[in-house]
Amino acid sequence: MVKKYVLWFLGALILFGIVFGLLNRKKPNIAIISVKGVILNPLPVEKEIEKAQNDPDIKALVLRVDSPGGAVGAAQEIYRALEIFRAHKKPVVVSMGSLAASGGYYISVPANYIYANPGTLTASIGVIIDYLNYKDLLKKIGIEQGDIKTGKFKDLLVPWKKLSPDDKAYLQYLIDNTYNQFIDAILKYRSRYISKQQLLSIADGRVLTGLQAKQYGLIDGIGNLEDAVKKAAELAHIKHPEVTFYKEKKPIWEEVTKSIFEGTMEKLNLISPISAMYMSSMR
Repeated sequence: MVKKYVLWFLGALILFGIVFGLLNRKKPNIAIISVKGVILNPLPVEKEIEKAQNDPDIKALVLRVDSPGGAVGAAQEIYRALEIFRAHKKPVVVSMGSLAASGGYYISVPANYIYANPGTLTASIGVIIDYLNYKDLLKKIGIEQGDIKTGKFKDLLVPWKKLSPDDKAYLQYLIDNTYNQFIDAILKYRSRYISKQQLLSIADGRVLTGLQAKQYGLIDGIGNLEDAVKKAAELAHIKHPEVTFYKEKKPIWEEVTKSIFEGTMEKLNLISPISAMYMSSMR
């Protein structure tokens, strides 16, 4: 009988411990979201940002960027999602990894504070349109390719047509417009640290180290992910930071196909003039 009561007592004690632990478990108050690789599809990152934005327990966001850049529109969507997050009175701190260049830098700009490692490769401010032309090759092997179009620019960048002077002039106009959007997006948040004239002097596609970026005013501090978490806690007035890593769960087949085909699809996107425009340090 005594043994029975002892077991009951131990069981109740364990149950009490579990309930007490659950009730007193510290809730995460800082979300860490990672942007890794070429930025082509912004939706997963946007969903994670929105999730953190709508979670009342999350008081700040640390964006870990390790990206060479990507498609213009995709970078702009993440940029805008961070602006909306900040509008909810929650600070954003960026922690740059090995590489946060071009579009990777673009998405970092709306942050309240930007950290980079001394050797982080960043900046690469600019836009590029890659294109292929194999008209002469097709001619050599006896293949003739043509199209029927509704306007003179509708077949722009198709690989079986050489660019005319008008085509090149239009593409330069298009890319200059996008480049100016990039410059304006930076100055919206960094004009206190770098003038437009200074920015234009280095916004020629060159890559800078973290130390150089700090000297030019493109980032705020030299530090790692831990430093970024501390800064986020400081800005959000959090005494005891508790972090959670946000990661969208994807089917295994999607991860496998992404790893196999992502690079290939990036090249295939050159067929489209819209998809072919990149904020990227990669060629």
